[in-house]
Amino acid sequence: MKPLHIIAAALALTAPQAAGAQTMDIQRHGDTTIVNIDNPTKYLLLPVEEDQPESQVMLYTDNAADTWMDVRLAQNKVDYYVPFRLGNGFTATVKILNLKPNALALQSGQMQLSNTWDVTNTDFYRPTYHFTPAYGWMNDPNGMIYKDGEYHLYFQYNPYGSKWGNMHWGHAISKDLFHWKQLDPAIARDTLGHIFSGSSVVDRYNTAGYGKNAIVAFYTSASEKNGQIQCMAWSTDNGRTFTKYSGNPVLTPFDGLKDFRDPKVFWYAPMKKWYMIVSADKEMRFYSSSNLREWTYVSAFGKGYGQQPNQFECPDFFELPVDGNANHRKWVMIVNINPGCLFGGSATEYFVGDFDGKTFKCDTDPKVVKWLDFGKDHYACVTMGNTPGRVVALPWMSNWQYANVTPIKQYRGANALPRELKLYTRNGQIYLSADVVKEADALRKESVSIDNIKADKKGTVRQLPDNYGYAYELDFDVTPGKSAETGVTLCNDKGEEVKIYFDMKKNRVVMDRTKSGLTDFGKLAKPHEIEANYDVHQFKDKNTKFRMLNSVNYQNDFALGTWAPLSLCEGKTYTVRLMIDKCSVEMFIDGGRIPMTNLVFPTAPYNKLKFRSADGKGSFKNVKAYRLAL
Repeated sequence: MKPLHIIAAALALTAPQAAGAQTMDIQRHGDTTIVNIDNPTKYLLLPVEEDQPESQVMLYTDNAADTWMDVRLAQNKVDYYVPFRLGNGFTATVKILNLKPNALALQSGQMQLSNTWDVTNTDFYRPTYHFTPAYGWMNDPNGMIYKDGEYHLYFQYNPYGSKWGNMHWGHAISKDLFHWKQLDPAIARDTLGHIFSGSSVVDRYNTAGYGKNAIVAFYTSASEKNGQIQCMAWSTDNGRTFTKYSGNPVLTPFDGLKDFRDPKVFWYAPMKKWYMIVSADKEMRFYSSSNLREWTYVSAFGKGYGQQPNQFECPDFFELPVDGNANHRKWVMIVNINPGCLFGGSATEYFVGDFDGKTFKCDTDPKVVKWLDFGKDHYACVTMGNTPGRVVALPWMSNWQYANVTPIKQYRGANALPRELKLYTRNGQIYLSADVVKEADALRKESVSIDNIKADKKGTVRQLPDNYGYAYELDFDVTPGKSAETGVTLCNDKGEEVKIYFDMKKNRVVMDRTKSGLTDFGKLAKPHEIEANYDVHQFKDKNTKFRMLNSVNYQNDFALGTWAPLSLCEGKTYTVRLMIDKCSVEMFIDGGRIPMTNLVFPTAPYNKLKFRSADGKGSFKNVKAYRLAL
């Protein structure tokens, strides 16, 4: 069944039949395969085998803009097909490198001509109300902007396979942050390199000269030849298509730094200038501009700050009122790090402080770490531009340790739920809360209220209605008492479960997914080199890893429990909101003071709720479950 939020018609996946008969001739010239096609259809369907090395594929037009794409062409078996556009000519020539002459992809009938591409969902784990691409790979959200009643989501996208590669900016639009219409990719990989992450602005003052309210996008072009350089493109058709600036790049690292990427551009009213913050290895660098093309270095922040070890990526920078007080405002710097997660792999931290147009001064000691989410599948979190009165953030819901090996084929990569960010004060410190946006309430369909529960050691079980399936919300207020384990377990008839509990002995809340369903792929996870080196030097016992020590009930890099400190909350009763979808559980406690995002892969719905208190003193009130649907 096709998810409602992916509208195939929007992908422009149909074309008029080419005149005349189609013929395809495959020849070898040395190590190059040449495919000549007469009267080409819209697509050449390429067979993919995920475990094979990449071949290089190009639509050859004898133009300097012709660009090689990396495709894991089938050598022995076909995992799935991807469409390769053939242009609008009467003939088409496709060149292929690094493909063995006896490869399956070259055998008769394996490469196919077609005017259509079927995006009907075939993947068991495609979520119901989270955005996913119709096919291919997705990671970081990019360039998100709100304009003329539309939310624009651009994202790191590979249209030629469900593993990372061929970075384009994919594109989808929505009017409510949940019903998404996927469009053609907005910015394609080119001869300068992959189109890495970045941001967009609405140029309301026409500072760049492309017209009032043009959308101007900034991204990192990345290649071995050119390194990581910052580029610009603009759109005058409401973000549907972009023209790349002929003078690209607009910014290169002054010291030849290798890791220099992910530009976030924002307007700083006191100086009447644009500012760009760029991740630069283990710090962030600020630049300023009056016309969005010429950038001047301003300052840097971050060396030695936050979780160690780390690699800074995907910055964001914005101002918010503290505790809702418009007269007391602070700047927030979001820093996505890989590695650095307490439980291994990638994660998101933030810093709060003051900014005067030149330097950012953090309120806390460099060693203080503030996490934006306490799960293992929250990364590349950035905010939506041009949303006055609120700050809306969207994370990628995965972890670089295992993102390429999750049990999915048609697509890989989903966004977590959009969250509204706010600053609050706790014990003299200013923290950032991340609560699911109010638009999520519209997903609620019928509901079930559950009587107040005084749980015991054995537990009290409640069955959900059959039609709730994989997509539902569970809300409750819990008073744990002093128990080491008071909480709810989401479970099914196959013995698969996600345990969520308050451990008052350690003053933390835990989500344990060790028995959540499919977990063995976590054994294929690959820790970042920085993380592995840290383990070797930090611990004499090489069998004890940092992420193992921090995780709860560690089994492998997926099968584990994550936790958050309850010191971020107040009182003895906690308000819990759980958002469950086909392959995820997201928890928001006390209005997002504790968010926790984790992937799960059950083989049947979690249709039972088991409320338990180890000492029999925990209680649950206002328990309500909603079926969720678009």
